[in-house]
Amino acid sequence: MGFELHIGVLAFPFGTHAPPLLALVRRLAASSPGTLFSFLNSAESNAALFNERTYDNIRAFDVWDGTPEGRIFTGTHFEAVGLFLKASPGNFDKVIEEAEPKTGLKICCLITDAFLWFACDMAQKRGLPWVPFWTAASCSLSSHLYTDQIVKAGTANQEQNLSFIPGLEMATLTDLPPEVFLDNSPSPLAITINKMVEKLPKSTAVVLNSFEEIDPIITDDLKTKFKNFLNVGPSILASPPQATPDDETGCLSWLADQTSPKSVVYISFGTVITPPENELAALADALEICRFPFLWSLKDYAVKSLPDGFLDRTKGFGKIVAWAPQQQVLAHRNVGVFVTHCGWNSILESISSCVPLICRPFFGDQKLNSRMVQDSWKIGVRVEGGVFTKNEAVESLKKLMATEAGMKIRENVSLLREKATAAVKPEGSSSQNFKKLLEIIGAAESS
Repeated sequence: MGFELHIGVLAFPFGTHAPPLLALVRRLAASSPGTLFSFLNSAESNAALFNERTYDNIRAFDVWDGTPEGRIFTGTHFEAVGLFLKASPGNFDKVIEEAEPKTGLKICCLITDAFLWFACDMAQKRGLPWVPFWTAASCSLSSHLYTDQIVKAGTANQEQNLSFIPGLEMATLTDLPPEVFLDNSPSPLAITINKMVEKLPKSTAVVLNSFEEIDPIITDDLKTKFKNFLNVGPSILASPPQATPDDETGCLSWLADQTSPKSVVYISFGTVITPPENELAALADALEICRFPFLWSLKDYAVKSLPDGFLDRTKGFGKIVAWAPQQQVLAHRNVGVFVTHCGWNSILESISSCVPLICRPFFGDQKLNSRMVQDSWKIGVRVEGGVFTKNEAVESLKKLMATEAGMKIRENVSLLREKATAAVKPEGSSSQNFKKLLEIIGAAESS
């Protein structure tokens, strides 16, 4: 079919940034079949996202990830981010120049990961609307926007409450993403986020995979800072359904064999970080003491760090896999708690499945997220002191799985899920915001 509009989508191919951006694009593509979306992303990330899937009006284009030609990258995650950012925006410009003649249509709007601040300049140069997509929660976006006030407040008292930021009164300086504080040798990511804060007010709209009702005070404040501030999620409740992944590691069949609803502890710390050996051992000891059935997504190399004999002693009530279909696992009726790094996508999946959280954050927005989980949304607990000890892990597990306080937390998750579900109903706030986003994209034709 012939397409009327051509939207350029620029992804940040690290962590869990690209998947929610593609989820948003899939929703837009389903709602606007006459619009073509060119999804620009690294080859490795595109291969993982698209696999053998094809979409009628979404085209994947590979951009250079910054690795020198002929070399196989062997560095850290953060070094890879640095190389990619160094290669940008030239890598994106080059592929846009290829995508337009290939599709026969000029790009009329840029939807990008918010980290890609230079897309503001690319859009201005071409006379196009720029729609950045913030892949985390509104609380972390707010913390970055208030950087100047945070720095002025000083860092002498790390436990100082952020009373000057609407909706973050219970958070402290120690909860903030480290990128807020630009030191003498800032990381490429810290520089990127700082530049993003400068550019975001120039955007046509800022889009989030969230819902207004989770943080109404923050929502109202951020609406005063942008032309359009659009929470359109959670996408897990609003997106067209995707095919269920193969249960290669047997997680779902194992869960089905457990006899009691909400009896299983699910553990996963995301794709980037594995906890240090002493914390893995502490958590393993706690699982063995509590004897709750557990499903643990843990990379093969990290399994070697578990206590001697742990696998044999727990094989009757535990299962460890290298990868789990997390969305389907959390949605299973037998899962009772989620031990997590507290990334935003994991939180949304937990809320959508009514599963409370035990939070052990590591970097970025995770500490602030965990503060909100415990003290604002009241849907889980943070690990005391920020690291797992055997006693702390036992206490957290027992609290959520076997006490009245845990039942109250579970009720809070259920109430928040009701708000999220209402937001994506036809007249809900997220659905109305999504309509506005479609209008913005549709109007791009005349720009």
